[in-house]
Amino acid sequence: MLDNEIVRIKVQGDYACFTRPDLKVERMTYPCMTPSAARGILDSILWKPEFQWYVRRIIILNPVKFFSIKRNEINSKQSKNPIIIEDKRTQRNSIILKDVAYIIEASIFQKENSEKNPPRKYVEIFRRRVRKGQCYRRPYLGTREFNAEFTEPVGKELPISEPIPIGSMLFDIFYDKNGKPDPIYFYDVSVERGVLNCEVPENDKMMESSHKRPPDDSELRAYLYDFKTMEDKYF
Repeated sequence: MLDNEIVRIKVQGDYACFTRPDLKVERMTYPCMTPSAARGILDSILWKPEFQWYVRRIIILNPVKFFSIKRNEINSKQSKNPIIIEDKRTQRNSIILKDVAYIIEASIFQKENSEKNPPRKYVEIFRRRVRKGQCYRRPYLGTREFNAEFTEPVGKELPISEPIPIGSMLFDIFYDKNGKPDPIYFYDVSVERGVLNCEVPENDKMMESSHKRPPDDSELRAYLYDFKTMEDKYF
Protein backbone atom coordinates (compact mmCIF):
# COMPACT_ATOMS: atom_id res chain seq x y z
CA MET A 1 0.00 0.00 0.00
CA LEU A 2 1.39 3.39 -1.01
CA ASP A 3 1.31 6.10 1.64
CA ASN A 4 -0.09 9.48 0.59
CA GLU A 5 2.40 11.51 2.60
CA ILE A 6 5.37 12.78 0.62
CA VAL A 7 8.84 13.35 2.07
CA ARG A 8 11.21 15.80 0.41
CA ILE A 9 15.00 15.91 0.66
CA LYS A 10 17.53 18.17 -1.03
CA VAL A 11 20.78 16.60 -2.22
CA GLN A 12 23.68 18.39 -3.84
CA GLY A 13 27.32 17.93 -4.68
CA ASP A 14 30.25 19.21 -6.70
CA TYR A 15 30.18 16.29 -9.14
CA ALA A 16 27.88 13.46 -10.21
CA CYS A 17 27.94 10.60 -12.70
CA PHE A 18 24.73 8.65 -13.35
CA THR A 19 26.27 6.26 -15.85
CA ARG A 20 24.42 5.22 -18.98
CA PRO A 21 24.65 1.40 -19.13
CA ASP A 22 24.40 1.39 -22.94
CA LEU A 23 27.86 2.98 -23.22
CA LYS A 24 30.34 0.40 -21.99
CA VAL A 25 33.88 1.60 -22.64
CA GLU A 26 33.74 5.24 -21.56
CA ARG A 27 31.50 6.54 -18.80
CA MET A 28 28.78 8.91 -19.97
CA THR A 29 26.32 10.34 -17.47
CA TYR A 30 22.61 10.91 -17.89
CA PRO A 31 21.79 14.64 -17.72
CA CYS A 32 20.02 14.18 -14.39
CA MET A 33 19.66 11.80 -11.47
CA THR A 34 18.01 8.44 -12.17
CA PRO A 35 15.20 6.98 -10.01
CA SER A 36 17.48 4.14 -8.88
CA ALA A 37 20.10 6.65 -7.70
CA ALA A 38 17.41 8.57 -5.82
CA ARG A 39 16.22 5.37 -4.12
CA GLY A 40 19.81 4.55 -3.16
CA ILE A 41 20.18 7.92 -1.44
CA LEU A 42 16.95 7.40 0.50
CA ASP A 43 18.02 3.87 1.52
CA SER A 44 21.37 5.19 2.73
CA ILE A 45 19.52 7.49 5.16
CA LEU A 46 16.75 5.10 6.26
CA TRP A 47 16.29 1.47 5.25
CA LYS A 48 13.94 -1.04 6.85
CA PRO A 49 12.86 -4.46 5.57
CA GLU A 50 9.23 -3.53 6.31
CA PHE A 51 8.93 -0.98 3.50
CA GLN A 52 10.29 0.29 0.18
CA TRP A 53 10.81 3.80 -1.12
CA TYR A 54 8.51 4.90 -3.94
CA VAL A 55 10.25 7.78 -5.74
CA ARG A 56 7.61 10.20 -7.07
CA ARG A 57 9.55 13.10 -8.60
CA ILE A 58 13.12 14.32 -9.04
CA ILE A 59 13.38 18.10 -9.26
CA ILE A 60 16.48 19.55 -10.95
CA LEU A 61 17.58 22.80 -9.33
CA ASN A 62 20.85 23.68 -11.10
CA PRO A 63 21.49 24.06 -14.84
CA VAL A 64 23.01 20.96 -16.42
CA LYS A 65 26.79 21.30 -16.82
CA PHE A 66 28.82 18.55 -18.50
CA PHE A 67 32.57 18.27 -18.43
CA SER A 68 35.17 15.65 -19.22
CA ILE A 69 37.76 14.12 -16.92
CA LYS A 70 40.14 11.16 -17.09
CA ARG A 71 39.84 8.70 -14.20
CA ASN A 72 41.78 5.67 -13.04
CA GLU A 73 39.60 2.56 -13.01
CA ILE A 74 40.07 -1.20 -12.71
CA ASN A 75 39.24 -3.31 -15.75
CA SER A 76 38.19 -6.44 -13.85
CA LYS A 77 35.54 -7.41 -11.31
CA GLN A 78 36.17 -8.23 -7.67
CA SER A 79 36.22 -11.94 -6.89
CA LYS A 80 37.50 -14.19 -4.13
CA ASN A 81 41.04 -13.51 -5.36
CA PRO A 82 42.62 -10.15 -4.53
CA ILE A 83 43.09 -7.64 -7.34
CA ILE A 84 46.60 -6.36 -8.04
CA ILE A 85 45.73 -2.76 -8.86
CA GLU A 86 48.96 -2.06 -10.76
CA ASP A 87 48.15 -4.90 -13.16
CA LYS A 88 44.48 -4.02 -13.68
CA ARG A 89 44.53 -0.23 -13.68
CA THR A 90 43.32 1.60 -16.77
CA GLN A 91 42.55 5.22 -17.61
CA ARG A 92 39.17 6.08 -19.09
CA ASN A 93 37.48 9.29 -20.10
CA SER A 94 34.30 10.18 -18.25
CA ILE A 95 31.63 12.74 -19.11
CA ILE A 96 30.21 13.79 -15.75
CA LEU A 97 28.03 16.52 -14.23
CA LYS A 98 29.23 19.52 -12.26
CA ASP A 99 27.52 21.55 -9.49
CA VAL A 100 24.37 19.48 -9.18
CA ALA A 101 21.40 19.94 -6.84
CA TYR A 102 18.14 18.01 -6.70
CA ILE A 103 15.03 17.63 -4.58
CA ILE A 104 13.76 14.05 -4.24
CA GLU A 105 10.09 13.50 -3.45
CA ALA A 106 9.13 10.03 -2.28
CA SER A 107 6.63 8.04 -0.22
CA ILE A 108 6.57 4.87 1.85
CA PHE A 109 5.29 1.68 0.23
CA GLN A 110 4.35 -1.34 2.37
CA LYS A 111 3.06 -4.59 0.93
CA GLU A 112 1.08 -5.23 4.10
CA ASN A 113 -0.53 -2.78 6.51
CA SER A 114 0.97 -2.79 9.99
CA GLU A 115 -0.62 -1.16 13.02
CA LYS A 116 2.64 -1.56 14.93
CA ASN A 117 4.77 -0.02 12.15
CA PRO A 118 2.61 2.49 10.24
CA PRO A 119 4.14 4.62 7.44
CA ARG A 120 3.87 7.73 9.61
CA LYS A 121 6.41 6.24 12.01
CA TYR A 122 9.04 5.85 9.30
CA VAL A 123 8.31 9.28 7.85
CA GLU A 124 9.07 10.89 11.21
CA ILE A 125 12.22 8.79 11.69
CA PHE A 126 13.41 9.78 8.22
CA ARG A 127 12.83 13.48 8.82
CA ARG A 128 14.66 13.39 12.15
CA ARG A 129 17.62 11.63 10.56
CA VAL A 130 17.78 14.21 7.77
CA ARG A 131 17.70 17.10 10.28
CA LYS A 132 20.53 15.48 12.26
CA GLY A 133 22.55 14.53 9.16
CA GLN A 134 22.40 10.82 10.05
CA CYS A 135 22.91 8.06 7.49
CA TYR A 136 23.83 4.37 7.49
CA ARG A 137 26.38 4.99 4.75
CA ARG A 138 27.48 8.14 2.99
CA PRO A 139 25.07 8.82 0.09
CA TYR A 140 26.67 9.47 -3.27
CA LEU A 141 25.72 10.87 -6.65
CA GLY A 142 26.03 7.96 -9.04
CA THR A 143 29.53 6.78 -8.13
CA ARG A 144 30.99 6.49 -4.65
CA GLU A 145 33.71 9.11 -5.06
CA PHE A 146 31.06 11.81 -5.63
CA ASN A 147 29.63 12.35 -2.14
CA ALA A 148 26.22 13.95 -1.69
CA GLU A 149 25.27 16.50 0.95
CA PHE A 150 21.65 16.22 2.09
CA THR A 151 19.39 18.66 3.94
CA GLU A 152 15.74 19.55 4.26
CA PRO A 153 14.50 21.88 1.49
CA VAL A 154 13.93 25.44 2.70
CA GLY A 155 10.96 25.92 0.40
CA LYS A 156 12.49 28.64 -1.80
CA GLU A 157 14.25 26.35 -4.27
CA LEU A 158 13.26 26.84 -7.91
CA PRO A 159 13.59 24.18 -10.63
CA ILE A 160 15.23 24.92 -13.94
CA SER A 161 12.88 26.06 -16.70
CA GLU A 162 14.44 24.58 -19.85
CA PRO A 163 13.31 21.09 -20.97
CA ILE A 164 15.82 18.24 -21.13
CA PRO A 165 15.13 15.44 -23.65
CA ILE A 166 16.59 12.15 -22.45
CA GLY A 167 15.04 9.37 -24.54
CA SER A 168 15.44 6.04 -22.74
CA MET A 169 16.67 5.81 -19.15
CA LEU A 170 17.45 2.98 -16.77
CA PHE A 171 14.69 3.13 -14.18
CA ASP A 172 15.88 0.49 -11.70
CA ILE A 173 16.84 -3.16 -11.26
CA PHE A 174 13.94 -5.55 -10.67
CA TYR A 175 14.56 -8.74 -8.65
CA ASP A 176 12.21 -11.69 -9.02
CA LYS A 177 11.27 -14.03 -6.18
CA ASN A 178 14.50 -15.99 -6.74
CA GLY A 179 16.64 -12.86 -6.58
CA LYS A 180 17.42 -12.80 -10.32
CA PRO A 181 18.07 -9.20 -11.50
CA ASP A 182 16.38 -7.67 -14.54
CA PRO A 183 16.93 -4.04 -15.62
CA ILE A 184 13.83 -1.91 -16.18
CA TYR A 185 13.91 1.00 -18.63
CA PHE A 186 11.41 3.70 -19.31
CA TYR A 187 11.25 5.38 -22.69
CA ASP A 188 10.50 8.77 -24.25
CA VAL A 189 11.69 10.39 -21.04
CA SER A 190 12.15 14.13 -20.72
CA VAL A 191 12.52 16.64 -17.94
CA GLU A 192 9.69 19.15 -18.13
CA ARG A 193 10.01 22.44 -16.24
CA GLY A 194 12.79 20.95 -14.17
CA VAL A 195 10.84 17.86 -13.05
CA LEU A 196 11.47 14.20 -13.86
CA ASN A 197 8.18 12.41 -13.21
CA CYS A 198 8.75 8.93 -11.78
CA GLU A 199 5.11 7.94 -11.20
CA VAL A 200 5.03 5.58 -14.16
CA PRO A 201 4.03 1.91 -14.59
CA GLU A 202 7.68 0.86 -14.25
CA ASN A 203 7.62 2.21 -10.69
CA ASP A 204 4.58 0.10 -9.84
CA LYS A 205 6.43 -2.97 -11.08
CA MET A 206 9.41 -2.10 -8.87
CA MET A 207 7.16 -2.31 -5.81
CA GLU A 208 6.78 -6.02 -6.61
CA SER A 209 10.56 -6.53 -6.63
CA SER A 210 11.64 -9.10 -4.06
CA HIS A 211 12.65 -7.54 -0.77
CA LYS A 212 15.06 -10.19 0.47
CA ARG A 213 14.98 -11.04 4.17
CA PRO A 214 17.31 -13.40 6.05
CA PRO A 215 15.78 -16.60 7.51
CA ASP A 216 13.95 -16.15 10.83
CA ASP A 217 16.40 -18.38 12.71
CA SER A 218 19.59 -16.78 11.34
CA GLU A 219 22.06 -14.79 13.42
CA LEU A 220 21.80 -11.89 10.95
CA ARG A 221 18.03 -11.69 11.50
CA ALA A 222 18.61 -11.57 15.28
CA TYR A 223 21.22 -8.83 14.88
CA LEU A 224 18.93 -6.76 12.66
CA TYR A 225 16.10 -7.15 15.17
CA ASP A 226 18.31 -5.96 18.05
CA PHE A 227 19.58 -3.02 16.00
CA LYS A 228 16.04 -2.03 14.99
CA THR A 229 14.84 -2.23 18.62
CA MET A 230 17.69 0.00 19.78
CA GLU A 231 17.15 2.52 17.01
CA ASP A 232 13.39 2.71 17.66
CA LYS A 233 14.13 3.35 21.33
CA TYR A 234 16.69 6.15 20.91
CA PHE A 235 15.79 7.71 17.56
